[in-house]
Amino acid sequence: MVVQRKDIADFAVNILARGTLGFMSLLPYRTRVALFGRIFEHVVAPLAGWRKRVRENLAYVCPDLPDSEVKRLEHAVANNAGRSLIEIYSGATFKKHAASMPITGPGLKALEDAREQGRPVVLVTGHFGNYDAPRAALIDRGFNIGALYRPMSNRFFNEHYVKSVAEIGSPIFPSSRKGQVEMMRFLRGGGVLGFFIDNHTSSGVAMDFFDKPAMTSLSAAVMALKYNALLLPVWGIRGSDGFSFEIRTGTPVEHSDPETMLAELNRELEHVTRDHMDQWFWIHRRWKPEIIEKVQRRRAAAKTDP
Repeated sequence: MVVQRKDIADFAVNILARGTLGFMSLLPYRTRVALFGRIFEHVVAPLAGWRKRVRENLAYVCPDLPDSEVKRLEHAVANNAGRSLIEIYSGATFKKHAASMPITGPGLKALEDAREQGRPVVLVTGHFGNYDAPRAALIDRGFNIGALYRPMSNRFFNEHYVKSVAEIGSPIFPSSRKGQVEMMRFLRGGGVLGFFIDNHTSSGVAMDFFDKPAMTSLSAAVMALKYNALLLPVWGIRGSDGFSFEIRTGTPVEHSDPETMLAELNRELEHVTRDHMDQWFWIHRRWKPEIIEKVQRRRAAAKTDP
């Protein structure tokens, strides 16, 4: 891969990251997970401005949260993010670990029924707990699970990150035109496809999350309706020990219209987040009110144009 002058910063960050991850891989699994969590909590978070981001997000949607809880979340959210990243980079070790975790909730029976019928499945999750734990556990149960991902802006880091994600299970599809074509072919053939519902997208609709509007893609529901797929929420909830997980499957979402279906899934994500506030990625720029205002003005103008 050619490195141009404009890429020097990204290349340097990638070299540092790969060196750190390579060193971590030499440590025992539990040691590396705990240590990487603390590195993110005490080094990465303050340098990357994540603590400020967590405070701002919480002030926007949970203004009554006590200062002591905000402070706890500044640390705990970064710790969980660090653990999640090194777990994904632990490949086969993490996959085996996640496969040993209990799968709970009504969705497992629905998944098994869909597999017997050859029916496509759209799994929905969010940036919560470790979102790859359900994928690893269900692949171990024999489910053919693909995933849609958004390539990182740092192309050097993205290259080996995608390889690590693929080591847990494949196929994985980039959110490009070609990737979406391959993804639809996979789903149409009876595959199980994973979606995030908590990415900001200007092409989506404003939908409340923690009582504040956030632009939300309807793609998961649109796909489920188009291919008569089972639409199911699933969460990888980290245990209090920091290592174990509960793979929780929700109740299948009834087919109606995309907005109603996504609103139900959005409520499910909010509910599980309120129960485990330190596991949602509050470093994530979920709410962008200034962009929502621009999008709504543009759409309103388009409707009134002759």
